[in-house]
Amino acid sequence: MNSIQVETPLKKYTIHFEASFEPLREQILKLRKNYSKIAIISDDHVAPLYTSEVKNTLEGLNIEVLSFDFAHGEVNKNYKSINLIYDFLITHQFDRQSLLIALGGGVVGDMVGFTAATYMRGIDFIQVPTSLLAQVDSSIGGKTGIDFNGYKNIVGAFHQPEMVFINTKTLRTLPVQEFASGMGEVIKHSLIKDEAYMSFLESRVDDIKSLNHEAITALIKTSCLIKSDIVSKDEKEQGLRATLNFGHTIGHAIERLMDFERLHGECVALGMMAASYISYILGDLTQQDLDRISSLMGLYDLPIGIADLSPEAIYKELFFDKKTKHHQLSFVLLKRIGTCYMDNNIEEKLIMEGIKAILN
Repeated sequence: MNSIQVETPLKKYTIHFEASFEPLREQILKLRKNYSKIAIISDDHVAPLYTSEVKNTLEGLNIEVLSFDFAHGEVNKNYKSINLIYDFLITHQFDRQSLLIALGGGVVGDMVGFTAATYMRGIDFIQVPTSLLAQVDSSIGGKTGIDFNGYKNIVGAFHQPEMVFINTKTLRTLPVQEFASGMGEVIKHSLIKDEAYMSFLESRVDDIKSLNHEAITALIKTSCLIKSDIVSKDEKEQGLRATLNFGHTIGHAIERLMDFERLHGECVALGMMAASYISYILGDLTQQDLDRISSLMGLYDLPIGIADLSPEAIYKELFFDKKTKHHQLSFVLLKRIGTCYMDNNIEEKLIMEGIKAILN
């Protein structure tokens, strides 16, 4: 299986799994779009590694291919960077028949997607994710956006890509900490949807961390299947898709309080531990379940506790999350490993217990 179909009410597209960039040109041709220009947009970390290779791959399309990169990192996921991209596109006369290629991790994908959603009221784009987190999560589903005044993805739009093209070989240049961050989202998928997947992650630790081709490809495909199935059923996050926010409510609060010094997947891991502890207090998880989740986080170098933050500060920050409705917090909790549910009526005392469980 070299591809997966994502089908939402408004769009149908394919996730391709490859071991090089070479097939990208053919997949663009198969879109049967008469593109006027192509822009490969990346950040200053990824561009030196892959932009030239992707540009060379696209030779023969008889389309002008230009490239642009901006400063890397969550701290630059803002309107200042977006305006630089707009300036580039306008200067080089990109029109409504142009194509953008998001080459990079989650920040690049979110920003290029948002640019594509808003430039000339919407143009096509392709996700070419190079980080594990982007490959298994953020490149799929059409969520695009930027941060504003420290609030993550508070400005954004739903804009589905024309395709997602995953080259698994890009993980070879991914820093160890970034790989661990991606595993936070992978573990999330197993906890909310598939206990057998969790068993796979437990049994293949060495193969996965050493990027064994068979193991890492199976991992990426399984996570993509889980997310694409959810997104296909709930494109605009009216219900089911919200379960993908497991660990994110508290995780986003920690990200903001730490000025994004910790990676997204690390903060989500902490949020998942807190939510799991709440599920334990409610009687849905056993101590054995809790220990198993904690052990899996450790196996993939993810944190299970954090210091130097007060529970009161974290709790207060929860109410600035964009998922809060009518000043009411929404939590994804586990009924058991592999099954989750939404709860909008968690008492403050219980939330505080979950937060305190992850504070060293």
